[in-house]
Amino acid sequence: MRPVPRWRKALIRPELGSICGTILVFVLFAMIAGDSGMFSAEGFINWGTVSAQFAIIAVGACLLMIAGEFDLSIGSMIGFSGIIIALLTVQWGWPAWLAIITAFAVAIAIGALNGFLVIRTGLPSFIVTLAFLFILRGLTIFIAISTTGKTIIGGVREASEGDFIASLFGGKVFGWFFRWLADNDMIATFVAGPRAGQPVVDGIPMLMVWALILVILGHFLLVRTKFGNWIFAAGGDAQAARYVGVPVNRVKILMFMLTAFCATIFATCQVMEFGSAAADRGLLKEFEAIISVVIGGALLTGGYGSVIGAALGALIFGVVQQGLFFAGVESSLFRVFLGVILLLAVILNTYIRRRITGER
Repeated sequence: MRPVPRWRKALIRPELGSICGTILVFVLFAMIAGDSGMFSAEGFINWGTVSAQFAIIAVGACLLMIAGEFDLSIGSMIGFSGIIIALLTVQWGWPAWLAIITAFAVAIAIGALNGFLVIRTGLPSFIVTLAFLFILRGLTIFIAISTTGKTIIGGVREASEGDFIASLFGGKVFGWFFRWLADNDMIATFVAGPRAGQPVVDGIPMLMVWALILVILGHFLLVRTKFGNWIFAAGGDAQAARYVGVPVNRVKILMFMLTAFCATIFATCQVMEFGSAAADRGLLKEFEAIISVVIGGALLTGGYGSVIGAALGALIFGVVQQGLFFAGVESSLFRVFLGVILLLAVILNTYIRRRITGER
């Protein structure tokens, strides 16, 4: 066997592009927005929370893409799950914990249906989930308007007050640590208003905690378990995987269920944070999740990728989106950045695939 140089081994690592991109983004904004408060404790929570939003849905999208499929209904699932939680708690008076569990159950069932239809019909997952993108979005708007007469349902925070399950999605942790930092003049405090004397950062949002948990568990599942090998095999060559006993159909359906699960985590955190649900929430999130995964090194053809890379892709998005604000740059340029970075990532991933497979 011919020895492979270290530089070439590094080149084919899926995280390489996202690592380089992360370093470049931090260096860039340290230069142009370093004195704007972007890298203060408050700034860190700001762009960290946005990055966590991308990371939560990117984990599910990453594992599904490695398994060789796409899910374009992620964004619609976010709005759909949020409306279910708000409707059950505010309109029907259900306990918040029961409404949250119900939303997860319904979302996972729809994810399973997505996977089942893809497997049974043989249609591309792009088409099936594109259909569900419209079905779920239309159904969400219809349910909201037919029950409340509006597309925004408020009062969730009051209806879920004191609920333990709800606090796992909408609360904050490590508040004591930030109070200690403030007492020792390591972070700023409010100087006026009802929160005078309190730290400007009073804890880490559960959204960030969930993102970290999902990234760790997703990475462990992918690289440390037999099921992770099945995911790679299902996306790399499904027929060959079947020949060696990999339950390809089951793997793919479970990955569709995972994307729905991640979308519902995002939706629940969002509903508990804002205290309301809106039928248009999650718009275009499916594309942002896919772009994060592509930046992270996953091949569009499946069978190759990294959860860590996807998380770094989400971090790049969060830093850039909030960095433009801190730098005083027109926020619409963020969409320009998305398009450019997607194009560059696809070009890089195509080059990597050819290096791996020997294609010309």
